[in-house]
Amino acid sequence: MNNAPHALTDRAHAPVPEPSSPFPYRVSPRVEQARAHLTEWTGRTGLVRQERARERFERADFGWFAAMVYPTASPAHVDLMADWFAWLFLVDDQLDDGAVGRDPEHFGAVVDGMRAVLGSDDFGASAAAPGGELPVAVSSLADLWSRTAPDTTAAWRRRFVRHLEDCLATAAVWEAGNRLAGIVPDEAEYIPRRRHTGAIYVCMDFIDVVERLDVPEDLYGSGPFTDALNAACDVVCWTNDLYSYEKERSLGEVHNLVHIVRHHHALDRDPALVRVRDAVDAETERFLVKERELLRAFPGHAAVLRPYLAGMRSWMRGNLDWSRATKRYQSSDASVRERPQEYLETAVMGVDR
Repeated sequence: MNNAPHALTDRAHAPVPEPSSPFPYRVSPRVEQARAHLTEWTGRTGLVRQERARERFERADFGWFAAMVYPTASPAHVDLMADWFAWLFLVDDQLDDGAVGRDPEHFGAVVDGMRAVLGSDDFGASAAAPGGELPVAVSSLADLWSRTAPDTTAAWRRRFVRHLEDCLATAAVWEAGNRLAGIVPDEAEYIPRRRHTGAIYVCMDFIDVVERLDVPEDLYGSGPFTDALNAACDVVCWTNDLYSYEKERSLGEVHNLVHIVRHHHALDRDPALVRVRDAVDAETERFLVKERELLRAFPGHAAVLRPYLAGMRSWMRGNLDWSRATKRYQSSDASVRERPQEYLETAVMGVDR
């Protein structure tokens, strides 16, 4: 794949209106390493085995994604981040496109297995071997956790586990319940929950890992930090919704800000896209304001805050570049017309398609 960003177009519609970004394009020099590692890891863990699933997975280019949103990551960390992305996106596919996303009871049982891994004394090492009785989503999470947790603080692990559990619970209960009941949530409800279902708090937590930071609990929980973090998270999530809209609607998904705006404001596609694009731009400006306020409020923590804020900036820009270029979201691509049973792996959630 070309490493330069390009605009996403659709044969039947005008191009997606692109958000502006004041942050520079950056990418790690370890892109090819991350791609090669990811192919090996997803095959070894059993996350991707079918030929059609492999083709679809490679088109998404999660190795490039990880290299852009964590451009300063070490060789080991860029591989680890790419693996986490694969896991998060493949679990998300199971929920959005598969039967398990409409079966809260079954997914709840899988989540229980994930909680056991995250709470284990050995950080999941004993559950990490592929080919056992555990669903692949659980055993591969154990592999990830065993490579992530040992080098982190207890406070970071508590925060990360809370964020991942919130992500899984919101998907298992709230999103699944909406699908079953045919509910399209409104913006006020959707926006805070989107930060969880998009796993963006989880991904921002990885800034600590990549940059080897230890953000104090009182700083992380402060109002200025929360405001800056939520603004960055919303920019990422709404940008993703812009570019994934066509793909998600082709599968009947309602949890997308563009669709929610269309549904509740009776707008056509293009005005709804422009409205969300404008919201992304406004939220980017809000982040810049909150960033300055945060640095003024905690001058004694500048050594921690500056690399963390730089990580947020890399996330907003890297996500924009990846979202508008990845073939995962291009509705003119054949992958959008594939049936979920052609690419969803049965073993990931331990259930027959």
